[in-house]
Amino acid sequence: MRQHHIALSGIVLLSLVAAGCSKEGISPGEVSGNVARAALVGADQAQYGEVIVAQGDNGLLVNIKAQGMSPGQHGVHIHETGKCEGPDFKSAGGHWNPATKQHGFDNPQGAHAGDFFNLDIGADGTGALEALVRGASLSGGENALLDADGAAFVVHEGPDDLKTDPSGESGGRIACGVFTGGR
Repeated sequence: MRQHHIALSGIVLLSLVAAGCSKEGISPGEVSGNVARAALVGADQAQYGEVIVAQGDNGLLVNIKAQGMSPGQHGVHIHETGKCEGPDFKSAGGHWNPATKQHGFDNPQGAHAGDFFNLDIGADGTGALEALVRGASLSGGENALLDADGAAFVVHEGPDDLKTDPSGESGGRIACGVFTGGR
């Protein structure tokens, strides 16, 4: 099911610009009804980047920009609850899964709406990932990201194996951000 999320570098950027963002992203405090953002913060309060989500015609356009992270692959997911209480960020709950699927693109029963391919962090500590979550919306409807208890974005310490339910064996949660805006 690798077609569930598609890398859309140019399309995501154009859609974010159309939704009120610049190439550099949304400025702090700027939010419209079609865009939500999550600042990624570690348990030590270190800043690790941001995630911007924009409403597109076919679903949610997701743009992840990370910094200051350890090199290698990291599992990244949208989680079901808009809370990021350290040190383990378990307050964010499980993966966002409105269709009650199993985890991972390589799982015949998957994938969760909140599943992504791994985020590759380079030797300089930075990385980026863009994706589309088909059929989802920021608010309203069965597959709304910003429901009554919100949603969070979590970065894990290791790579996601893309198949093991419920979390892809990606290790502990090292950064978390609560989505704001978009309602």
